[in-house]
Amino acid sequence: MTDTYAIHPATKIVRGPKRATYDRATIHGIIDDAMICHVATVLDGQAVMIPTAHWRVGEAVYIHGASKNRVLAAIANGAAACLCFTHLDGLVMARSAFHHSANYRSVILYGKAHILDDPADKMAHSQYFIDKIAPGRWDKIRQPNAQELKATLFLGFDLKEVSAKIRSGDPVDDDADYGWPVWTGVLPCRMVWDDPVNDSRIEPGF
Repeated sequence: MTDTYAIHPATKIVRGPKRATYDRATIHGIIDDAMICHVATVLDGQAVMIPTAHWRVGEAVYIHGASKNRVLAAIANGAAACLCFTHLDGLVMARSAFHHSANYRSVILYGKAHILDDPADKMAHSQYFIDKIAPGRWDKIRQPNAQELKATLFLGFDLKEVSAKIRSGDPVDDDADYGWPVWTGVLPCRMVWDDPVNDSRIEPGF
């Protein structure tokens, strides 16, 4: 296995190629750090998209949802999908309106899904999901029962047709604008977790 993903026609970055990367570790990191991805496909001739949680195991990304979800069902039945993972790292404040931008990290993944049918696989991936959002919580909670596993659709997407695009650093203005009398720079952005808020029906002692 190489350190970079192969470039496919769908994943070749044409606009802003200097921001492109196919580095395997970088792509894994962007996916792993994201809490939400957007999944798009075509359903009955109409473009559709849903946001959903995800997790990665090795060279595949997984999502899950209700078995009767029509978008996930279409993908399970063979519709091609596109998954997008994005982090906003800052707003880039330039001297001209045209050069305002954002610092970001993003990954695009194209492919068709494979379905996890085996209850043991579904259970294992339920744990992978919980371990991503709350490491160590799996052993403290009630785990899925047979009916819940049956009602949940698990889909996996191989990391093959995948690419990343990253912007970082200062604004890039036209030379003639560098003397323009306005503040310029980057407004950093990051995700933070606030203090926990108790469930209104939480049992005493937790």
